[in-house]
Order: sequence, then C-alpha cells, then structure tokens
Amino acid sequence: MLRKVLYIDLSKEESWVEEKQELFENWMGGTGVGISLLQEECPPGTDPLSPRAPVILSIGPLNGIFPVATKTVATFKSPLTGELGESYAGGRLSLALRFAGHEAVVIRGQASQPSYISINDSEVKIKDATSIWGIDAQTTGVILRDRESGVGKRSIIRIGPAGEARVRYAGVVVDTYRHFGRLGLGAVFGSKRLKAMVISGTETIDVPDVKRYKEIYNRLYKTTVQTDVMEKYHDIGTSVNIATLNWLKGLPTKNFLLSSFPDGEKISGEVFANNQLIRRLSCAGCPIGCVHIASLKTAFSKHHEFEVRKVSYDYEPIYSLGSNLGVGSAEGVLQLIDVCERQGLDVMSAGVILSWATEALEKGLITSKETKDVKLQWNNVEGYTKALENIVKAPNEFYAALAQGADYAAQKYGGMEYAMTLGGNEVSGYHTGPASIVGQLVGVRHSHLDNAGYAVDQKAIKKQMDAEMMVDEIIKEDNSRGVFNSLVGCLFARGVYTEENIIDSLGAVGICKTKEDLQELGRRIFEEKYKFKVQEGFDLTHARVPKRFYETISAAGVVAPETVEEMLKIYRKKRGWS
Repeated sequence: MLRKVLYIDLSKEESWVEEKQELFENWMGGTGVGISLLQEECPPGTDPLSPRAPVILSIGPLNGIFPVATKTVATFKSPLTGELGESYAGGRLSLALRFAGHEAVVIRGQASQPSYISINDSEVKIKDATSIWGIDAQTTGVILRDRESGVGKRSIIRIGPAGEARVRYAGVVVDTYRHFGRLGLGAVFGSKRLKAMVISGTETIDVPDVKRYKEIYNRLYKTTVQTDVMEKYHDIGTSVNIATLNWLKGLPTKNFLLSSFPDGEKISGEVFANNQLIRRLSCAGCPIGCVHIASLKTAFSKHHEFEVRKVSYDYEPIYSLGSNLGVGSAEGVLQLIDVCERQGLDVMSAGVILSWATEALEKGLITSKETKDVKLQWNNVEGYTKALENIVKAPNEFYAALAQGADYAAQKYGGMEYAMTLGGNEVSGYHTGPASIVGQLVGVRHSHLDNAGYAVDQKAIKKQMDAEMMVDEIIKEDNSRGVFNSLVGCLFARGVYTEENIIDSLGAVGICKTKEDLQELGRRIFEEKYKFKVQEGFDLTHARVPKRFYETISAAGVVAPETVEEMLKIYRKKRGWS
C-alpha cells in the first residue's frame, strides 16, 4: 500500500500529500514516524507555542486492520517541559485517519483567526471556528457533530478554554471520552488558533493475503475476548488499582505526604462500579469496553434541580483528583474530572499542581491574597473546582503561574522539595519504589507508561532484584514499547501482541520483520527521541528528584537517594552515555 503524509499549512491555508515510502519502511509508523517527522519539522530551539512548532499525528500499519490496534500518537514540542511532547489517544481517530488514507498528518503555521480543520478523504478544508472559540470541549463536540455531516468513519478532536488560554498542560479531547492528555498538546493547538479537527474517511483497505489475514485476525480476536489477558480492563478497569495500591502503601495521598488513603475504600474502583458506573464503551476496533462511564448529578438552576452528566474515569484521574487531594467521595472526584473535561485540562497535571498549591498555602508560602480567597484545603471540592476555573482564566499572577505547571509555580513561590514532577512532567499515581521514580525520570515523555517502572517495583517486592536488574527491565521495556507504539496498539493489549503475533500480523499486511529487526527498531526509536530531548535542553545528569519521594514510605519501603543515583548511573552506562 502507498504510505502517505498529509501536510496542512494553517498560515497559507494550503494542504498537500507526499508519498513517504522510505520513511515508513525505516520507522514503521506511529511514534517512529512521529519522531522522525518532528526532527525534520522542528528546528532546534523552536518556541513550542510559535507558528514554527509543528503538530504530527500518526498511526501504524495495524490500525483499522487488526483488533485493539486503536491508538493515534501526537508528537510535538512540549510547552510544559520544553522538550519532547508525545501523547496517545484512542477513540475513533486512528480508524478515521486510516479510512481517509492518511498514516500521518503534519500541521504547520498559525491560522489568521480561530479555525478548525475538516478532512474528508483527500479533501481538506480550513474552516472558521470563531463561533465556537471560548466554548467548552464537550459542547464543541456536539456542535461539530451537527455541523459536519460527513459520511464514513468519523472522529472529532477539540480543545477547551484551557487550550485557547495556552495553559501549558491543556489537552485535546478525542471523541468525548478519550484524550491527548499529557504534555500540553492543547496549548499548541491554541497557539495555532486551531480549535478542532474533524476527520472522516470512506476509503477501503486492501491486504495482500486475505486468507492469512483472516487467520491472524481470528487468533488475535480470540486471545482478546476468550482469555483473561484483558479481562480486568473490562470488569472494573484500571481503577481496581486504587484498592490494591492503597493496601500496598503505594497510593500517593495529599501530595505524597502519605502513601495510603484512609478514605481509599470510598473512591475504589469497586465503589465506582457498584454506585456510579452506567456504561462501558470501546475504542473503534476494540471489543473489550474498558472506557468506564459514570453518572454525575450536578446543580443546574433554581428552577431545574439537577442535570446528569456522563463522566469517564479510570485510575489516574481518581488518584490525581482523589487521594492526592484528600477527596474522599466518588461524587467529589467525578465533579473535579468533569471540570477538567469541560475546560480541556490534563487531569494528572491539574491534580498534582493543586496538591502542591494546597501544601504551599498550609506552609505559608502563599496566602489568601494569591488564591483570591479560594480555600485550597484537602477534600474541599468546591475550592478545587474554583481553582481549576481560575487556572484557565488567570485572574492574577498566582493562577497564571499554576497554568505553567508545578515546576514553574514552585520556582516562583517556593516548595520545590514537594513539587511532584519528574523531567518537568507532573508525576503519575505510583509511589511503589525506586524503579517508578527512575522509570519516569529516564522515560522519553516522563510518563509511567514509558517503561512501567512501577511494575518493576512490584516484581522486586515479590522477588529481590538489585539495581542493575531493575535497570535492565526498564531499558528492555523502553525499547519494546517504542516498537509497540509504532504499530500503534493499545498498551493494555501487550499480552495479545506477543513478539510472534506482531511479526505475523505485520506479515499479513505485507511487512516482513524479524525479531532482531524489531529489537533494533525499538533501540533506534528511543535514541532518536533522546537526541531530540538533548537538543532541546534535557540533561539527565541534572534532572531533579523531589525530596518528598525519599521522605514518604513507598510500597517497597523508604527509598534511599543513593539507590536512585546508583540506578541512574547504571542506566547511563548501559545506554552508552557519558
């Protein structure tokens, strides 16, 4: 099949398609193609919020063809960290891009007015979005569904007021319940005056060997639905981790002051499933249904007592806006998630930043003058709701600082020792031990999903592992996920897509790879990403680890700074870095 890249220049209001067969042969697709295009399109030192900063959306050779290959990767320069930005989203986007005939989209420039992009197969239009600028992300989706009546497989991605205001951790909402959440893609959209994209496709897909394709498809499908490989994701979902980590004393609570939450059982996945869950949804091409939707009653007006809102939830939002803020009710967590959804904020960064601000207020680093009398107190849902809205509106210097991330705010007001970021990115919900810290610090996007360091910690709890063994696990996962994220599969399906199944499924679409080919590809992708990171100023030897990690008992016990330093030294040596 022809491997094509769609280029869109917002400044010139032009678009064109280029065949890039060699690019896809060298880098497979997904994240491999994304980082290669970012290197081409983003000159060193580019301001991430300038017209020169590109946005790249890319899918892989299995998207729209095999089950659970459901993700799209966005590659960009992060306005939060100033280096590599990479985020993944499910929904219908990868399917829409596949059937529109585009394996990658490069967006350049800046529109002269608020705009959105409409892609319908080969037809690309840049349309006026003035009437929907300033409207929340959820309502924007409803308006565009009515306005754009395209046929075929369709996806709508959009930003909320946070992206328009260029909040450095604003995300992009994808098909209502999925997101490009991390590292500030929404702010990049806002800087381009790009409110949304509507992609629809009606093309067909040809596979070279239909018989072989059907055989492998059925094998993958049966593994997905007839084994327990993905069972937990359908039942309670990742929110099952709340109870597990709370018991292990690995659940961050009140800005990592504690590693277990006394009210953890009130916000457990089981409580959400029993009391709030109303529906499960799947991304297009996935039979599992891991997207858990809850109902939330909210006040509407004096004359209408309430309305019911549908809110998606999983582990990370419950941690960041629940235990991490001392919020001890499912309804309170859902209310805060809903505010983030409508504003278009990354829930993980938002929760970590509010927890730093709460502690800073307690310690007198800031006062009610800075908060504008908003009571930032543990478990104060109304106060946190108002604070989230103020972060977007930026009514004073303090909220404008919060809009730039925890690192920036702590540098301005103090409290760096408990500003919980690694590599400039607000941390995930795991205080499991040293591998989680090191994994997020060395990961290409400083995410727990780069290499699952938290899982290495849990292995080490069960069976003793020294520093070198843990580092070996992190490096192995770093490289293998580069391959998987070039397919671009859902990480929940790693047990489905074994190395053998990856090779067979690629062969069914005419791509011949060996085990050695895949291992080499994973290593090259990782190195290409680090080349970009270093080019933009990231230096692992000077990366900060918040002292709080060493003060609070983790699931693996007290983490010693020397252990983390030793692991980082071993990591650099094994990577061949000075």
